[in-house]
Amino acid sequence: MFNLYDFTLDKLTSLMNEYHQKPFRARQLFSWIYQKEVTDFDKMSDISKDFREILKNDFLIIKPKIIVDEISKDGTRKLLLEYSDGAKIETALMPYNYGDALCVSSQVGCNMGCSFCASGLLRKERNLTSGEMVAEVIVMNELLKKENRRISHVVVMGTGEPFDNYENVMDFIRIINSPFALAIGARHISVSTCGIPSKIRRYALEGLQTNLAISLHAPNDEIRHQIMKISHAYPLNELMDAVKYYEKTTNRRVTYEYIMIKDINDSLKCAEELVNLVKGSLGFVNLIPYNKIKEMPYERSDEKTIHAFYEYLLKHHVRPTVRKEFGKDINASCGQLRAKEMIKNEEKL
Repeated sequence: MFNLYDFTLDKLTSLMNEYHQKPFRARQLFSWIYQKEVTDFDKMSDISKDFREILKNDFLIIKPKIIVDEISKDGTRKLLLEYSDGAKIETALMPYNYGDALCVSSQVGCNMGCSFCASGLLRKERNLTSGEMVAEVIVMNELLKKENRRISHVVVMGTGEPFDNYENVMDFIRIINSPFALAIGARHISVSTCGIPSKIRRYALEGLQTNLAISLHAPNDEIRHQIMKISHAYPLNELMDAVKYYEKTTNRRVTYEYIMIKDINDSLKCAEELVNLVKGSLGFVNLIPYNKIKEMPYERSDEKTIHAFYEYLLKHHVRPTVRKEFGKDINASCGQLRAKEMIKNEEKL
């Protein structure tokens, strides 16, 4: 059985040829499931009855069920979703003044092993298909529809390493960007990676106008080795070479994500090293106040330290921002809600 959400328009068009259907049939199906939001094949009135029977026999439209739905005081909304195989994933809505952004998971669990991240508390079980990622957007849109709202921005920054699930993530982007599907603008779509140089170079050649974020979090290999296991395989010089290649090839700036962790990476010496590391890059540094996770030994930097770090970058011509905090009262960090639910279930056994 095929999950219709798994197909880009091009791939669905090719599949229609195998069923001896005209190419326009793929656009019809996209229109029904994405624009008209119809998932009952019998209601697809401009498709022949015979082919509707084939669709019912060979295709599914798979959406997860909502296990937990939490809404923060600041409007952040976090869902724990479950698929038919029991796999649980998180997706989080972040309301901005420019629109509603959805943080999408790309894997069930994560193998990157970042020591400050709740996603790493539970190992990777499997990759999500492109359709399972699309369904994260669909399900949240269904909830927002009651308020006449709709997802306008997507960040692939939830649980998992997107470039460890490269093909499915690329198909996901092409589906949600398609004008025949969800029509989310390419420049409203961002992908965040811990830093796999070969995939960054490959991404540079995709011809996409999407955004790239690098989970940097350290200004040197010594600190990065301490908090990000992936750095042992891909040291900073290799990562930064790949970023420069991406910038030169695409002429697009990157975002350097930098979590501010007390007494680990928040000194002015670290700020100085960070300036030297990203000097000449088109990108800017997004400082992220650390969200305390009880299973982790780290503490967040205080406001004075974050401000001093920010001012140092600014003074030395590196453009900094400080990320707005979301959902501090609802397990806001990536992986926290899923880990909490899984641990709770284990304790019941």
